[in-house]
Amino acid sequence: MKNLLLLFLLLITFSYTFPTDQKMEDEEDMHLAQAYLNQFYSLEIEGSHLVQDMNRSLIDGKIREMQAFFGLTVTGKLDSNTLEIMKTPRCGVPDVGQYGYTLPGWWKYNLTYRIVNYTPDMPRADVDEAIQKGLEVWSKVTPLTFTKISKGIADIMIAFRTRVHGWCPRYFDGPLGVLGHAFPPGLGLGGDTHFDEDENWTKDGAGFNLFLVAAHEFGHALGLSHSNDQTALMFPNYVSLDPSKFSLSQDDINGIQSIYGGLPKAPAKPKGPTVPHACDPDLTLDAITTFRREVMFFKGRHLWRIYCDISNVEFELISSFWPSLPTDIQAAYENPKDKILFFKDDNFWMVRGYAVLPDHPKSIYTLGFPRYVKKIDAAFCDHNARKTYFFVGIWCWRYDEVTQTMDKGFPRRLVKYFPGIGLRVDAAFQHKGFFYFFRRSKQFEYDPKAKNITRVMKINTWFQCKQPLNSSSDINTSEEKVHSRGVEMVYHKNLKLLIFSIVHMLKKIYSY
Repeated sequence: MKNLLLLFLLLITFSYTFPTDQKMEDEEDMHLAQAYLNQFYSLEIEGSHLVQDMNRSLIDGKIREMQAFFGLTVTGKLDSNTLEIMKTPRCGVPDVGQYGYTLPGWWKYNLTYRIVNYTPDMPRADVDEAIQKGLEVWSKVTPLTFTKISKGIADIMIAFRTRVHGWCPRYFDGPLGVLGHAFPPGLGLGGDTHFDEDENWTKDGAGFNLFLVAAHEFGHALGLSHSNDQTALMFPNYVSLDPSKFSLSQDDINGIQSIYGGLPKAPAKPKGPTVPHACDPDLTLDAITTFRREVMFFKGRHLWRIYCDISNVEFELISSFWPSLPTDIQAAYENPKDKILFFKDDNFWMVRGYAVLPDHPKSIYTLGFPRYVKKIDAAFCDHNARKTYFFVGIWCWRYDEVTQTMDKGFPRRLVKYFPGIGLRVDAAFQHKGFFYFFRRSKQFEYDPKAKNITRVMKINTWFQCKQPLNSSSDINTSEEKVHSRGVEMVYHKNLKLLIFSIVHMLKKIYSY
């Protein structure tokens, strides 16, 4: 009896503990959301209980605004995806308000900068290099020049600070959270850039890469606001990238050049069109699609065709199949109705066989994409599920080919939906039950049932390349020559067969 009584008391205790823990967690999430929206989305709420309903409405509205900015499903609810974004380390500059547009910029092209103090996390030389390269990101695409000074007042004053610091109206929040902030061009604090000393600053990926954060903050110091393009440097959230392979997105370039203009144009040298080589180890691809029993790989103005179960490879101009299609196609896929969709920028063309359908190109927004999506990086159709996956920056969308609508719950982060693939995808397609994702010169074979990567290969494996050419190898740029090693093999095989046939005929003739 005593044991039963004890068990009863334990059950009562746990029944009260679980809801309490859940309630505390929900309250913590709401406090986090309010602080985030107040800092980055100009949320101003009253403290009185009389206006509680009004506050709730304001919060829901700001959550919708934030969800729309980050490309999330707009619900106004504090769901897990929204909380995940709110917990991601980021820049301390608001996403709305006075930073919601491009500012006038500096009135001169020659700017000075000064590093007021150094972080102990890195050698001084590494800090100098990271700051210099962060500024060069912008000077490479504008007439701007930056000169370092060691004393006095510079246009851009750079410092490592903690928490509330000096006369700065912005503050830091300790490890993680806000990484840095900067002020737009002008007198006083104008151009000043601060980094949170409580972070672990590095020149590689072990902590927060100083170069990547500095380059972003200098964008603000030059007059740029945040961008909702997930591939842009001015996207507010921190994204870990390889600094040696970093390049500005077109969105960043367009923004900074709208303030300062571009570089002076050098006299253009006559240059013939480049022709890709299938066996180049550094080959990258623009798009891939199946075409009935074929697979087509697109690069620039050209495409390679391979046939399933046949070791032949063909190399052609895109215009030889579809004269009205553009070059540099960015994504393509074959839908379940035997049609191919080709994407470039915010347009798509639909093809049946070798004919482009009337009334094309059409806008990608007719497929259900929001207006902030400017282009599709890659796409493929899972014909078993009749679902098409679209890849836009670090996000993945899913389209139902039966209902012809975007699936709810998307977009989702690529790194979570397809574990191991990485942040971005250049091209993709489905083949014999596997998904193939291409990024730079590598491809990832992905098993959708096991939800993991089964192989990582070079792109050239599709082109019968026994030994890829060196990057420095001379490439014949003739339009007439087929550049696939597989095609060369077939050519030599046919030549041997022809010679053998001629010899055999001559023997028969002379035998008579």
